[in-house]
Amino acid sequence: MKQHTQRWLHREKEFSAFVNGPLLHFWQRRQEKQFMGKDSLTIRYVSFTSPRHRRAVLISPGRIESYVKYPEVAYDLFQCGYDVFIIDHRGQGRSDRMLEDSHLGHVEHFSDYVDDLYTLYQREFTTTRYQQKFAVAHSMGGAILTLLLQRQPDLFDAVTLVAPMFGIVLPMPEWMAEKILNWTETRSGLREGFALGTGRWHAPPFAMNTLTHSRVRYQRNLRFYADDPALQVGGPTAHWVRESMAAGHQILNDAVSATTPMMILQAEEDQVVDNQAQNAFCEARKRAGTPCDGAAPDVILGARHEILFEKDDMRARALNVIVRYFEGFKAPTLAITTTTPILPDSLV
Repeated sequence: MKQHTQRWLHREKEFSAFVNGPLLHFWQRRQEKQFMGKDSLTIRYVSFTSPRHRRAVLISPGRIESYVKYPEVAYDLFQCGYDVFIIDHRGQGRSDRMLEDSHLGHVEHFSDYVDDLYTLYQREFTTTRYQQKFAVAHSMGGAILTLLLQRQPDLFDAVTLVAPMFGIVLPMPEWMAEKILNWTETRSGLREGFALGTGRWHAPPFAMNTLTHSRVRYQRNLRFYADDPALQVGGPTAHWVRESMAAGHQILNDAVSATTPMMILQAEEDQVVDNQAQNAFCEARKRAGTPCDGAAPDVILGARHEILFEKDDMRARALNVIVRYFEGFKAPTLAITTTTPILPDSLV
């Protein structure tokens, strides 16, 4: 574990060499797959597997994100002995869109995301090959995973939610936003149009971004979208915002049913999701006697919303916390998991 931590702490200094060497080689061994989701939409995902691994991690990304953005995260978890599966949620990434304008971030029912995630789980995680099953979810992906766990809390040994979207930072009071959204819901042209203040995808300069302090990771992520317009998703529709707010309310109202062992990482400088909603979720589980790890979110000091794409020091701290948390859950057959070799960078 220590050897990985040292690499995580000093990667940005030689980022280009890492990206064009070990990471590119790792990405080339990916397996891209798909299945048919609700309403006959094609849902795509990617996997990185080794016959020596007996542990697996499902990654549920945030809004507008694609698995194309996640090779570095997958690489680091794979190096720690995990098979990795990453979904492209419906309406984004390489999965099918629902509206003619592909820049509109839309979903008809938030529960459709949840159904898709469960379908992927059934396809890849029901095998007896894996002695331990974990999940890492970011932002919107955290809301999706939490709703799935409220349905079925025994799917994973443990999960980590990274800046989960239990509430959205809004430009107005929530009661006012709900009133406007209820009005737009009855008007199809507004219901499926960009939410107030949003529009088509564009590439803001690094100095204007509110997602990360890491220039090299931010620029790399922008290039994914700039080089492949099919990946681009702009602002959400009014209906998506309405559905997401309702999902957040459901998560908080039924927080006690998601009894899965869970850790929440909170970005101290988050301007995208509501940290107070994360605090309220943890407090509800604590009162119910099934607290999140540490009884409250683990705050990554100085971090913006995209913790797993932050500068090395903050990102390394988060990865350390995630991996150590998962390692605390012992597999039934220790002899296999403790002797599983980890591939060095040169062989991956």
